[in-house]
Amino acid sequence: MSFNIAKFPTDETKRSAITAETSSLAAAVWKRFRKHPGAIGGSIVLILLTLMVIFAFLSPYDPELSTMSERYQPPSLQHPMGTDALGRDLFTRVLYGGRISLTVGLLVVVISISLGVPIGAISGYYGGRLDGILMRITDTFLSLPSFLVLILLSAILREVELPIFEKNNVLTIAFVIGILAWMTFARIVRATFLTLRELDFVTATRAWAAQIPHHRRPHPAKFDRSIIVEATLELGYAIIEESGLSFLGFGIQPPTPSWGNLLSNAQEHLTKYPWLAIFPGLMIFLTIISVNYIGDGLRDAFDPYKVLEKVGE
Repeated sequence: MSFNIAKFPTDETKRSAITAETSSLAAAVWKRFRKHPGAIGGSIVLILLTLMVIFAFLSPYDPELSTMSERYQPPSLQHPMGTDALGRDLFTRVLYGGRISLTVGLLVVVISISLGVPIGAISGYYGGRLDGILMRITDTFLSLPSFLVLILLSAILREVELPIFEKNNVLTIAFVIGILAWMTFARIVRATFLTLRELDFVTATRAWAAQIPHHRRPHPAKFDRSIIVEATLELGYAIIEESGLSFLGFGIQPPTPSWGNLLSNAQEHLTKYPWLAIFPGLMIFLTIISVNYIGDGLRDAFDPYKVLEKVGE
């Protein structure tokens, strides 16, 4: 008489199953993402803008070299976006300014995730008094008038005699914006951990005291999607904040171009030389709307019920 003894899956089998499930999820998300025309269009525009700013060095003009004989030239084949008050090619300066703005946005996202995710995870996992303390800190940061605090911090750091904070460089502005932008990530991650703690398999795992690593960490489908969607929105927020700071003179300082200080320099000549403001503003608009459409598409892609509802299934 033979007995059929059930074999428990090995760690390698578990890892293979998780990998297969993650790949299947990614394929399904990409399939749903392609059904969102705004997200696809936004992705194309953002990729083109990114490639343009990366290869800005191919421009024949120096972004900081003045040519007084060509000042205030209107848009033409030689200067597609015209020239500024010092005869500098505006198209080249817009591209180099895009490097600054996009770099600041990416750094802000990294800083926000690096601060918000650990705080939210610790708060949601341990709960109790520690959760209360961390969430009160989060609420305190949320209650601050963010833009006024950004102006104050950037003005203070500009006077600090440290190389890393010299002249309100990219890292300084990203740091100032990032330390006031992590709270949403913390709340999202905390809510995810609180939900996971109450699931049956987590309770059973604790009761059995089993060492099952993939049961103790958040599932990618429940955790990563919220972070990815919020990161895209945070990127747009950071670009707007950097542009606002630079516009008011508290961000990236001339002659280094950024979209914000290009707009600031153009305000005195808005009626006479409108192209000085139109093109930097257009770049900000295209970037922000592209990022927002991508975020909207990712949200729908991670929510299959919304996609099915849109197509009438």
